[in-house]
Amino acid sequence: MTVLIDLNPATGECLAEIPITSPEQLQAAVARARAAQPGWGAMPTAARLELLRAVAGRLEERAEELADLITLEMGKPRKQALGEVRGWAKHCLTELDEIATAIEPEKFDTEGQSTVLVRSPLGVVAAITPWNFPVGMPMQILLPALGTGNTVVFKPSEMVPQVGAMIAELLGEGLPEGVLELVQGDGSVGAALVESEIDMIGFVGSRATGKHIMKSAAGELKRLVLELGGKDPLIVMADADLEEAAECAVRHSLRNTGQVCCSVERVFVAEEVAAGFEDLVAKKARAWTCGDGFDEAVAMGPMVSDDQRRKVIDHVDAALESGARLVWRGEAPDSPGFFHPAVVLADVGEEFRITREETFGPVVSLTTFSGDEQEALRLANDTPYGLGANVFTGDTERGLRMAAGIHAGQIGVNQYLGGAPGLPWVGARQSGFGFLGGIEGHRQFTVPKSISRPKTAGA
Repeated sequence: MTVLIDLNPATGECLAEIPITSPEQLQAAVARARAAQPGWGAMPTAARLELLRAVAGRLEERAEELADLITLEMGKPRKQALGEVRGWAKHCLTELDEIATAIEPEKFDTEGQSTVLVRSPLGVVAAITPWNFPVGMPMQILLPALGTGNTVVFKPSEMVPQVGAMIAELLGEGLPEGVLELVQGDGSVGAALVESEIDMIGFVGSRATGKHIMKSAAGELKRLVLELGGKDPLIVMADADLEEAAECAVRHSLRNTGQVCCSVERVFVAEEVAAGFEDLVAKKARAWTCGDGFDEAVAMGPMVSDDQRRKVIDHVDAALESGARLVWRGEAPDSPGFFHPAVVLADVGEEFRITREETFGPVVSLTTFSGDEQEALRLANDTPYGLGANVFTGDTERGLRMAAGIHAGQIGVNQYLGGAPGLPWVGARQSGFGFLGGIEGHRQFTVPKSISRPKTAGA
């Protein structure tokens, strides 16, 4: 039997050996999901969503246990892990209300004809999710996929197999057999799942893997929702509130040890305020200590893996060799764990590897520009990605104008990106295909069907 070695990133020790789903087991899981789908899809929406609502209570009841598991498997500080679990225990009810609205039939009448638009499930959905938000990311796919009447074969990241198994347990309790199937393994299992007899793939992960999924899905035109990576810019104009901008730059470059798809990965600061801004950033970065996630005093846990840590080391070393200046480097524990301290770099060039490639680590990367609005936009858009962006300026109208010129799905003006509940999460350009969240995002797990008939007298 082939197994995954589930490591604790804070110690490098083995937490468990997880059996990898064999090709035969995977096909059987897909077949069970296929057999269960007609009955699940035909269930009245209210009854289906009521079964799913029960997960809120189960998440809250086992929040402490699940938070411990998140910290053990991927290193997130325990307080943040608990916040993720409890946040979704509350939010999933709102999400299910939105799903009900998304699939409510709509009527379109003309003088002689009555039409109803319904939204039918696609069939069997493959949900392939990442490790950095091991509760939030699965829930963003599993809830709308199941709520709209699809059955699901769920493969969590190989970095968090036990968290994934617990999510499947909590969400699947009380559901009919075959409605939610769990498979475990690395990318080869994910690839086999994509190639299997499924109808849609919901994937959150890297741009490179997203491209492979698109190629594999093309043969049978399987539906896709892909939420991919980013290289998000933060623009600091000369008239910006530097204190607020520096807080945004540091917090959103370093939170979750920089392992966030919408991290601030490129900071462009007007040259006339660059020195003062750099001092503020260095001062704030000093508070971002790293260590074991169970230590309440630390702000960052370990990187999820040694490979991820080495990628960050390579990016930082290459930048310094190319002429970047080291402003600040924190300290990492003397430990076999996969720790990387907070780093602040200045004088980072446009063509440096750390500017061009997604780093996904705890680095604040500072680049100065002339202060010209158009130059700032050129720098912000000089990337194949388009997930998020942030603009700080004392002129709100200019900030809104610049936001309109940035190619990204989410933009914050004088704040970090992100807005009201119910908005879709959109990856523009090569940061995504389709989108998750909000009524329109939930509808991507369905196919619209119009049913028309002649109007009868009195109808």
